[in-house]
Amino acid sequence: MKHISVPPLVTPRVEGNLSDLPVRSGLARPHHVAFSKPSSGTWVDVTNAEFLADVRTLAKGLMASGVGLGERVAIMSKTRYEWTLADFAVWTAGAVSVPIYETSSAAQISWIVSDAGCAALILETPAHTTTLAGVRGDLPDLRDVWQIDAGGLDDLRAAGREITDEALESRRGQVRRADIATIIYTSGTTGRPKGCQLTHDNFMALTENTVERIQEVVAAEGASTLLFLPLAHVFARFVQVLCVQSGVRMGYNSDIKNLLADFRTFSPTFILSVPRVFEKIYNSSEQKAASEGKGKIFRTAAATAIAWSEAQDDGKPGALLKARHAMFDKLVYSRLRAALGGKISYAVSGGAPLGPRLGHFYRGIGLIVLEGYGLTETTAPATVNTPDLIKIGTVGPPLPGVSIQIADDGEILVKGNNVFSAYRNNETATQEAIVDGWFHTGDVGELDHEGFLRITGRKKEILITAGGKNVVPSFLEDRLRAHPLVSQCIVVGDQRPFIGALVTLDAEMLSPWARNNGLQGLSLDEARTNEIVHAEITRAVDDANKAVSKAESIRKFTVLAGDFTEDNGYLTPSLKLKRNMVMKDYASEVEMLYAGPKE
Repeated sequence: MKHISVPPLVTPRVEGNLSDLPVRSGLARPHHVAFSKPSSGTWVDVTNAEFLADVRTLAKGLMASGVGLGERVAIMSKTRYEWTLADFAVWTAGAVSVPIYETSSAAQISWIVSDAGCAALILETPAHTTTLAGVRGDLPDLRDVWQIDAGGLDDLRAAGREITDEALESRRGQVRRADIATIIYTSGTTGRPKGCQLTHDNFMALTENTVERIQEVVAAEGASTLLFLPLAHVFARFVQVLCVQSGVRMGYNSDIKNLLADFRTFSPTFILSVPRVFEKIYNSSEQKAASEGKGKIFRTAAATAIAWSEAQDDGKPGALLKARHAMFDKLVYSRLRAALGGKISYAVSGGAPLGPRLGHFYRGIGLIVLEGYGLTETTAPATVNTPDLIKIGTVGPPLPGVSIQIADDGEILVKGNNVFSAYRNNETATQEAIVDGWFHTGDVGELDHEGFLRITGRKKEILITAGGKNVVPSFLEDRLRAHPLVSQCIVVGDQRPFIGALVTLDAEMLSPWARNNGLQGLSLDEARTNEIVHAEITRAVDDANKAVSKAESIRKFTVLAGDFTEDNGYLTPSLKLKRNMVMKDYASEVEMLYAGPKE
């Protein structure tokens, strides 16, 4: 199959804008709890009516401070209630919100604020204010800056008292669905980030159709989610709008270290995450079981969960498999679900391939992972597996209102209500990306006979060995990163005689793994050259190689001294690897791979 179009479930509209969502919910269900904020070990609830009042008050403050219709207001903060509040207040004031990752450098802030032409900035902490100070003189158009932790939002609330309800409604009513709602800057794995201009309709049409498509997830009684991905990313941003649209109670976690504790007390019914989090949960559970002398039980339980899930696709599990699955559900799976709050049934995964093994494992323990695919330019999801249409190992069929086409060279093209309008101040890039209405994603994939999309690689990242073999590095990298000892890796071999890899160790997982393998106290530096660690990584490489031909397999690897992280600039805030930077800075390590004999 080369093309599939799924018609919208909701009639397309031209009226309204995103600021209508809190108005509708505030009037229809004023006492319904919309949000829960963490506070001193407990959760403080915010009702629809309270959220609407807060949004309106803050929007009036923005108007009183001079924020005009269509002006850009940047938001730089960790994931928290105030992020959502500021976002909807900006829209209610008729302005355009511009997210900035809270980890951004001064140079990144300067580029985004200047390119977007931001008139104001809402940031979170004194550290953010300090970072901004270094480039403040380069931003003459930035008039106002409010710091959340210094009472900046209270200042806005006080300023807005002079604005009447009529003035606010007049401003709000001037915004149409076709107008720009936000400018989200891509992570920038190569070159400067580009600003994707997304309209109110991009979010609203996609959200309306998604709610209709996954009613079982978002419209179930008591539906709730704990948001921990950065709201500067389009994935979390879309889910934020989805929750306000559908009435899902949304909680916030701004510190991943407290995530499991927050899961237990918040008890979400579904979550959204990236594959790396699912890998970490699996690996941590495996190492914990091993440390308690239950490693064999966990591995058997995991294999049973995978077999049980696979049997759902191949028919039905036999009586023996059913009995083993039921036994492990009491002994193992129920505890894993309890660690996630006890009520969770679904998880939405995006950003990178999850892999069939983990997909089957989680479904086997009672958590169905709905893997999807999308980019900033597609307002997050273009395709997604749904409870009634799921095929593990794929990213699902298109959402309603979206079309997918596979070009002759395998590139995935997208058209529909979710595709962005343009890159800001970059007409050339826009014309290159959108041709005849189709957005060229740069990803390579295939559609099966039922219309399910499978991602097979990134067009610009395909390696061609000296022997002419095309190799998709991400496929091998994803399999390698599934091992608890591996943090990051990059597969190399373009125009080389064989495929190699640079591997970094996971500092967090090294300690429990070393303890479970008789290497108590092994340091990260010692682990790099340790024979037992090297043998374990070799086994992980051998396992990854099972999925490819000999010509595509990793023949040699090296373990690096450091890691690829967001802090040192090798990962984007959305955890994508900056390949060009790694290849440049680690050129000597790559050369050494090919200097000696193949291992």
